[in-house]
Amino acid sequence: MVEQKRYALFLATLDSEFVKKTYGGYHNVFVTTFGDEGEHWDSFRVVSGEFPDEKDLEKYDGFVISGSSHDAFENHDWILRLCDIVKKIDEMKKKILGICFGHQIIARVRGGTVGRARKGPELKLGDITIVKDAITPGSYFGNEIPDSMAIIKCHQDEVLVLPETAKVLAYSTNYEVEMFSIEDHLFCIQGHPEYNKEILFEIVDRVLAQGFVKQEFADAAKATMENRGADRKLWETICKNFLKGRVPTN
Repeated sequence: MVEQKRYALFLATLDSEFVKKTYGGYHNVFVTTFGDEGEHWDSFRVVSGEFPDEKDLEKYDGFVISGSSHDAFENHDWILRLCDIVKKIDEMKKKILGICFGHQIIARVRGGTVGRARKGPELKLGDITIVKDAITPGSYFGNEIPDSMAIIKCHQDEVLVLPETAKVLAYSTNYEVEMFSIEDHLFCIQGHPEYNKEILFEIVDRVLAQGFVKQEFADAAKATMENRGADRKLWETICKNFLKGRVPTN
């Protein structure tokens, strides 16, 4: 009998009412995107101080760190504790997929610098340019490496200085580090492969209602998804290949 694969999701965000009502929470959004039948996924609401016992880290095949409205460079207790646990997982050479805030946390833990985005916040569907030379053909990207990929962006911070051993895998007009990897076990994405149009639009409406952005900014964000969507299927495949150590045949 094949042993059941186990994954842990570190949720650095609370569930919005919309996500709760529509998907039953972010746990389901992530597991639907990155999970496969027969796997076991545990969620830890790290933003609320919920963490796995360190002795239990060994039983997981991989980890995912979500986005957050918090800054990865803050020194809240839970963020420092998350950094500490990421350091331990890194030392164990277990796979970690870092998304947005998670991408920045991994950069911080590995000695990089994270700060406010120099060209301002981003809330939209955007294209990122893939650094094809940095990707080994036949790795989790498969043999057909795209020139660029569309992804939903929702952030106000960025990786300013990469950790020494990190490889930039993608960049964009406004951001030098859209995606990076370290060795074979850390894979980090600034955008949100798990987001869809509905989630983006609800966030846009929410930040507009709270006065964080102006109407023009909100309209421009929604306009980016008027005639097209993110490359969700491709993102899903790449992230799953990475987490599960699959070598694609394409």
